[in-house]
Amino acid sequence: MALPSVGGGYQVGDGNLNELDIYATAAQQTATVTATLTVAQITGNLLVGNPSTSAATYTLPTAAAIDAVMTNAKVGSTFNLIVVNIGTSSGIITIAVGTGITAVGNLLVAITGSAAGVGGAAQFMFRKTGTATYDLFRIA
Repeated sequence: MALPSVGGGYQVGDGNLNELDIYATAAQQTATVTATLTVAQITGNLLVGNPSTSAATYTLPTAAAIDAVMTNAKVGSTFNLIVVNIGTSSGIITIAVGTGITAVGNLLVAITGSAAGVGGAAQFMFRKTGTATYDLFRIA
């Protein structure tokens, strides 16, 4: 008896293992002072924040607003957001969650070269958990 065919898809790294994986990324989004971010700003993968010398809070859009744009996302779908803080002095960025988003981990993005020794960037992963609900994980 033959085994059923298992199937299909592209395996990353299949073929020439010496080739570099290349990804298309939109131009970085930006933010300065305290603001509510748009879905475009968080789904662009890279947000450069420059709160200058003052702390800023960047509030995420609601999970319903994300769903309205990410219409093909299913439960378990994920996307990443890297936030780079180029502020100075006390220009820490705090990420605040929107309605329907549950935070897991530290939501502060330190300035580059902060006394805490933390680099001026953070990486977050959004994971869809249901209709108009996401978890937000600090992964780096």
